[in-house]
Order: sequence, then C-alpha cells, then structure tokens
Amino acid sequence: MTTKDTNIHADGAKTRLRPDLWSIGALLIALTVAAPIVAVVWIAFHPTENIWPHLMATTLPRYLTNTLVLMISVGTLSAAVGTGAAWLTTMYLFPGVRWFQWLLLLPLAVPAYLGAYGIVDFLEYAGPVQTLLRDVMGYTNGRDYWFPQVRSMGSAIVVLTAALSPYVFLLARAAFREHSGGSYEVARALGAGPFKRFWKVGVPLARPAIAAGVAIVMMETASDFGAVDFFAVQTLTTGIFTTWLESSNAGGAAQIAGVVLILVLLLVSFEKILRRKNRYHNAARQTRQIVPIPLRGYQGWLASFFCFVPFAVGFLLPAGVLTYHAFTTPGAWQDRGLTDALLTTLAVGASAAVITVIAACFLVYGVRLARSRLPRMLLPVTTLGYAAPGAVLGVGILIPMAAADHAIADFVEATTGLNIGLLMTGTGFAIVFAYSVRFFAIAQGAVDSAMGRVAPSLPLAARSLGQTAGGALRRVYLPLIRGSIGTALLLVFVDCVKELPATLLLRPFNFNTLATRVYEQAALENLEMASPAAVLVMLVSLCAVLLMARTSASK
Repeated sequence: MTTKDTNIHADGAKTRLRPDLWSIGALLIALTVAAPIVAVVWIAFHPTENIWPHLMATTLPRYLTNTLVLMISVGTLSAAVGTGAAWLTTMYLFPGVRWFQWLLLLPLAVPAYLGAYGIVDFLEYAGPVQTLLRDVMGYTNGRDYWFPQVRSMGSAIVVLTAALSPYVFLLARAAFREHSGGSYEVARALGAGPFKRFWKVGVPLARPAIAAGVAIVMMETASDFGAVDFFAVQTLTTGIFTTWLESSNAGGAAQIAGVVLILVLLLVSFEKILRRKNRYHNAARQTRQIVPIPLRGYQGWLASFFCFVPFAVGFLLPAGVLTYHAFTTPGAWQDRGLTDALLTTLAVGASAAVITVIAACFLVYGVRLARSRLPRMLLPVTTLGYAAPGAVLGVGILIPMAAADHAIADFVEATTGLNIGLLMTGTGFAIVFAYSVRFFAIAQGAVDSAMGRVAPSLPLAARSLGQTAGGALRRVYLPLIRGSIGTALLLVFVDCVKELPATLLLRPFNFNTLATRVYEQAALENLEMASPAAVLVMLVSLCAVLLMARTSASK
C-alpha cells in the first residue's frame, strides 16, 4: 500500500482518501477571515473614482507624517517606560513593588479613547487643574497665563503611551525573569553599576521581547481612531473616515487603508522575526532565581514614583475622572440610550465571541487533520485580522457586503414582491462578522496552544475505540481544553466591547454599543452622559486584565 492510498492523521488514524470535510471547512474559515483584507486590496486597485493623485498631492503626506510621528514617538516612549518599569519591579525591592507588578497592567483596561476623554476633561480650561490655577493665582481668564495646548499631538502621544506601554512592560518583565540571576550577579561582582547592568546585560538579553512589544504598540498606535480624532490629530485612520464618510469616496478610503495595511504588515513581519529570535538558553541545569536588591531611602521612593506615574496617567486619572462624572450624574444611568447600548453590546459581543471560538476550534482541529498543506499555509493568514486596524476591516467588509446585500434585496423583491430590507448591513450581522475577523487570532492562538498540550495518545486511543474525528474532538479535546476555551471567550468578548472604529463604520442607523455611545456623547462635549458607558467598558476590560496579570504572575 503506497502513501497515496492512505493518510495518517494527527491522531494517528488511517483513512481512505475521500473528501475531508474537516479540511474543507478549515479552508473555508481561513478564506472567510482573510476575505476583508483581500477586499481592501482589490478596491484600492480598482476604485470607482481614482483620487490617488489628489491624495498624494494634498492630504496623504500629512496623514502619513502624523501617523509615523505618532508611531515612532509612542513606540520610543513605551519602550523606555515599559522596559524601565519591568527592570525595576524585577530586580529591586522598593515601597509598593508587589503592588506595581499588578497596577502597571491596569492601563490596558482603559482604551486610549477613554484616556483621552478623561485627561482632556481634567486639564482643559474648565477642568479642575486650570480652575485651581486661576483661583490660586488670581487670574481672570486664559489670556493671563500660559498653559500647554491640551488637544495636540503631544497630548495624543502621552495618552497613547500611557495606554499601550503595558504591552512592553509585560513582555520585558517576562524576558527579565526568564534569565538566570547569575548573569546579573556576575556583572555586579565585576563592578558594573545599576545602570550598566541594565544597559549592558538586561537590555541585550531582553531586546527581542522589548522590540516585539514595541511593534505591538506601534501597530495599536497606527490603528487608533478615537484618541487621535478627539485630539484633532489627522492620521491615516482618521483619513479613512474623512475620505469615506465626508467625501463619499470608498475607493480613496480603501487606498488610504492600503497604506495603513502596508505599515501594519511590515510591523507584523518585524514582530514575527523577533519572536523567532526570542530564544534563550541557560547553561545551568537549574536557573538561579533573581534575588531583588533592596533600595533604601530616596532611591526606593524614586523607583516607586517612576512606576506610579504611568499607572496614574494610564489608569488612575482617566478612570477617576470618568467614575466621578458617572456617579455624580445619577440620571445618566437611567437614560434609555445607555440600556439599549448595553444590551446591544452584550448581544453582538457574546455572539461574536461564541462564533469566533467555535470557528477557531473547527479551524485548528481541521488543520491538524488536513491531508493537504494548503490549510496549514493559510493558518497564519487568519491572524492578519487582529493586526489590521478596525477601520481597514470596516472598508473591506462594508463595501462588498453592502453590494451583496442590495443585490439580494433587489432579487427577492423582483421575484416575490417582498421588501426584506438589508439583512446584513442593516442589522448587527456586519458588526459581528467584523468582530469575528478582527479577533479571530486571539481565539485561534488560545485553542491551538491548548490542543498542542493534549497528549497525542489520547485522541489516538479514542479513534482506535471507534470514535470518529468529531467524536474525538467532543469526547477528548473539548473536555481537556475547556479552560482555554473559556479564556478565549472572555478575551474576545472584552475586545469586542472596546472596539470603536469598525463599529462606527459598520453600524446601522440608531445602532449603538457602549463604545460608540461614549464616542458620540464625548464628541458632543457631554462627558457626564458618556461616563456610565465608559465605566462599564472599563469594568469589562478589567476582567481580562486581571486574568492576564494572574497568568503573568504564575509564570
């Protein structure tokens, strides 16, 4: 019997060559997830009205320059803040160090657009800082004193750094802790001071992890819309909204989205190369644990202050401002719009989470059973949705889906006389689909990692006892990986709650989630009505952050 007559599955079972529904299903899921990215590229190269020369001559250079300035500035500051905090909390003992290991992750629970709303409200002319300044100094109006411009590029850089630097902190701290404490002790014995140990020993060993964290930060910066829009900074993402919604040119929006996609793909490639290099080998059989050095006196308090500032700017300040407004305006909690936005968020977020995790389980299992190499080759493509900004996915989903929606409605009306309306873009279907594509990589990563930890002998035993491939999945894999499935459901749901750009582009009329309600009310300078929804978004996000912190602490 030749290899053409049989095929050995991942679980060891031999079957005859026949149509493999698992492989076909996995292939269809992978193509569906990749379709919006392909659509953006197609629309960009085949626009109805080519305004690329006009974009190049007018707004695109400004959009691109601002985006690059933001990415480089936020990436550099996040590297400094995240790496410095990770080094301090790993290598030293100082007041509050055990708390800061957790607290420095909390800014991840405050999306950048919420941070922008909170900080602007705190620092603007009518805010408490300038009001106190005028009262203390006796100033009568803003012309009597100088105060930094709040809505500016600099403020956007600060807010985005505060919101995103925990990514660098998380990866850098894990890298520092993975190394043997002997390396640092030898450097110390040879007379290397604190800064030299950090710069000559710690940073080189953790450089791949730091650079990978910076790449993630820069990708998130390029995809941000809510914060930069509130600070009136024109970037490529805001350019997509302006070109599409204000100029009514979908082709031009797709062309700008293509530029964003190129930047993101370059960062994704860079990050994957760094992860491939992120391999450490310890000479000793048992690595020596790092023994933190106590910091006495003012040095300890300086370390505490350094760690406190990013926590205060990224979480304490915006969360405090928004919570204050939420609970000093009790009528805002009774607003019908808030209830509708909450129910809508729960419905679309839960639907997207369940669909995404089920599809991820099918895809990962199907790839493991696949006879051909094509599904395995397409598996990395399914992670591009997470790297692609929500605005880019919105362009790639809405334009072809709206065309299909209108064609279906026209056909049904022509054949039956019934006006069924827009079934996909006129409901929450498009948003659920966008969420599923955007966060598919999270579910896929969790499921793939969990299935990889299942001993191959277990599904092999199930198949030898007569179980089908589906039976082995139900009776062996799912019971063993249910914890990872629950984690994936939570993480996908939380990211759906926070997602803003894709929701703004794809939502039907009068369709609000918590994120879009916050955005709409904040755009009207009505932070009191926006705050309850913002508090709910932060509370949901805290669940994921605490889970992440617990996982990080256990490593």
